[in-house]
Amino acid sequence: MKDSATGSAGSKQPVLSVQNVSYWYGDKRALDDVTFDVYPGRVTALLGPNGAGKTTIFSLITRLFDAPEGRIEIDGRAAADWGFKVLGPLGVVFQQPTLDLDLSVRQNLRYFASLRGLDRQEADARMEKALDSLNMTERMSEKVRALNGGHRRRVEIARALLHSPKLLLLDEPTIGLDDPTRDAIVRHIHSLAASENIGVLWATHLFDEVEPNDALVVINKGRVVAQGDVAGIEKETGSDNLAEAFRRLTGDRVEEVAA
Repeated sequence: MKDSATGSAGSKQPVLSVQNVSYWYGDKRALDDVTFDVYPGRVTALLGPNGAGKTTIFSLITRLFDAPEGRIEIDGRAAADWGFKVLGPLGVVFQQPTLDLDLSVRQNLRYFASLRGLDRQEADARMEKALDSLNMTERMSEKVRALNGGHRRRVEIARALLHSPKLLLLDEPTIGLDDPTRDAIVRHIHSLAASENIGVLWATHLFDEVEPNDALVVINKGRVVAQGDVAGIEKETGSDNLAEAFRRLTGDRVEEVAA
């Protein structure tokens, strides 16, 4: 069940194209001929159980690993041809936190902005905009160590947006967060995708983070087992809801809430 319509909107070109990608850890095949696209202005949910290959896909997109088979294009540029320059339009929120706990929120963001070549005035303006949208402006001077998990995650999202990326990757960004914080982040990212025309790839094992209008890619044991819109996948699997569709596609159970 491989519908190529994973989010095409009219004549838009994908901001991310993953084509026939396979990957191995030694003799173990982690990804098997994975293909999907991510389009501007829409969230594409990469849904799969733990160990399905989601983080491996992110590692290949961000060039932490090189894909021995297949092709990955970001904003029309192939990673194999452009090297790390292809990552310019990319913003990333990894599963593991990557903030400096002993720096303030402002210092963390300014440091990242300097790495992206932003001058101080522009960086501060973008920082205030990003933090304001996440209701974090009043915490700008606090050290990250003093923030709770939800606030730290919001800072990481703000950091990923500083250079106005065309593509935003989020790898299980709500793990360990309480329900209200999870819901707020999910709503914010969906609103951001639409308002800023950003293509979003959201990796999750929690089906309640997938909204009805999302493009959906279901992955299991390194293979894409379904992709398309949520309603279409439910219909094709003869399911009443996404949880049932997922069980039929993978034989697994998707959690409704974070552990």
